[in-house]
Amino acid sequence: MTTVERTQVFLLPDLGEGLSEAEIVEWRVAVGDVVTVDQSVVEVETAKAVVDVPCPYAGRVVTLHGAAGEVRPVGQPLITIAPLDGGDEPAGHATYREEERAGSGNVLIGYGTGHGGATRRRRRPRLTLAPEPADAAPDGVAGALSPADVAGPGGVRGPAPRVISPIVRRLARERGVDLTVLRGTGPGGVIRRADVEAALAVPATRLAAVPEPHVALAPGGDGDVIVALTGIRKVIADKLSRSRREIPEVTIWVDVDATGLLETRAAINTATPHAPVSILALLARICLSGLRRFPQLNARVDTEGQRIIQSAGVHLGIAAQTDRGLLVPVLRDAQRLTTAELAAELATTTAAARAGTLAPARLTGGTFTLNNYGVFGVDGSTPIINHPEAALLGVGRIVDKPWVLDGQLAVRKVTQLSLTFDHRVCDGGVAGGFLRHVADCVERPALLIANT
Repeated sequence: MTTVERTQVFLLPDLGEGLSEAEIVEWRVAVGDVVTVDQSVVEVETAKAVVDVPCPYAGRVVTLHGAAGEVRPVGQPLITIAPLDGGDEPAGHATYREEERAGSGNVLIGYGTGHGGATRRRRRPRLTLAPEPADAAPDGVAGALSPADVAGPGGVRGPAPRVISPIVRRLARERGVDLTVLRGTGPGGVIRRADVEAALAVPATRLAAVPEPHVALAPGGDGDVIVALTGIRKVIADKLSRSRREIPEVTIWVDVDATGLLETRAAINTATPHAPVSILALLARICLSGLRRFPQLNARVDTEGQRIIQSAGVHLGIAAQTDRGLLVPVLRDAQRLTTAELAAELATTTAAARAGTLAPARLTGGTFTLNNYGVFGVDGSTPIINHPEAALLGVGRIVDKPWVLDGQLAVRKVTQLSLTFDHRVCDGGVAGGFLRHVADCVERPALLIANT
């Protein structure tokens, strides 16, 4: 058996719920390097997180499928590994074959530890001829084909644009970019995602052979900054748009005196300085108390099945602003955690979300979201529900305000709470009851203890 026949091709694994592609951020290895089982070989960015991908095979790197910045579909080749000859084994790696036969101990979401047999590269589909473009691109337009590129000797039409990735085809179709006028910068002239995005940056009046103007590609002015909706920004946009399309949401709000909550937090942290509790943790505890009383809000609507599904556990989402956009990491079965455990879990989870190290599975499956938009210095908001959840509690900033207390005017620590809910899962009575319970617990934390 030849070395080529014995090579093992590692396919990009399923990296989480609903993720069909990932962008290569940085290769950790190069062609010719020796890798071991479970060694991280590439860093990729999905729509939900940045992930280090370990390789389940050991051997020498033969091929890296894709360059930094390129998007790879799930299930497509990522890296090809060839077995080492006995003399090539570096010190300390003499047992790599035994490790490989035993299987990888590192389970990444979506693929297990078993290894398939040798994989042969499938024959690439034959390229078909494309219609000749109506007009040639003007000289000097980046990425455009000249007439000589389009027609060969004697005026015979050239080959269709070389596009391997269905993601690139879909992006071009959605953005109204004609692939026949692009010059690919990938190996062998393959058109990459970056080529399509570069074409989008060219003012629409300079693009050639575009069948009709695209509504999203209005001519830009000098100095305009064009940001493509890709990766996590695209997922956020799609999810928020779907929420607004499908959910008949209502927002109610109430001003509350949070002085007692701040005093309670100070007392807890004085008593247990080794395990400080945040205001967010106390608000999470209060939400859990409210959802136990009003489980209708801990639900989702199954539109296809025409039913409402109330979750047995509270998978609490915490909105966190990061450099990559708004993420909502999830604390699963949060109702089982003590207040101290909630505080610790919130701290580590939000820190990991901002660092981009959370597993993709930690960003899905929430049943209720807590959003502390007060950290941005605002008092109130009407937030969009995190689809497919049914409700979201928002908390504004806590500031000194005049407040009537026992018939006397006083300065108190006041905040605004807002509840946005799906009117399909409940009516105003349930939503108002939940918000009032939360407000009462914020104003009188002793009620939380009495009801838990």
